[in-house]
Amino acid sequence: MSDAGVGDKIFVDSAGTGAWHVDQAPDRRSQEAARKRGIDLSAQRARQVTTDDFKNFDYVLAMDAANLRILSELCPSDLVSSISLFLDYAPSLNRRGVPDPYHGGGRGFEVVLDLIEAASNGLLSHIRSYDL
Repeated sequence: MSDAGVGDKIFVDSAGTGAWHVDQAPDRRSQEAARKRGIDLSAQRARQVTTDDFKNFDYVLAMDAANLRILSELCPSDLVSSISLFLDYAPSLNRRGVPDPYHGGGRGFEVVLDLIEAASNGLLSHIRSYDL
């Protein structure tokens, strides 16, 4: 977001719906793919979604339908409108979910980063429409 000139106005975080990898760094393949794009994930550590996340973030974005369902169950009913699929911000991709790269072969992490970059650009355009 700092490259887009909004780093002082937008805070981005990541959390999983399960506790499998809490406090662990991203998979080395993920870090390597990101590093090739100039993104350093080495300080990132996994954490699990909390109910406070729905109060603290304007957008809670799910990577796929299964995680969307879990987030919807965790979310307080008055904040459910903050939840959506991340790829909804990249409608031209004609995809609803980001695949799990761990089982997608060597190129899986590159594909996921392509999807995330496309959705991030769409989300940023959406946010900018509110005149940051």
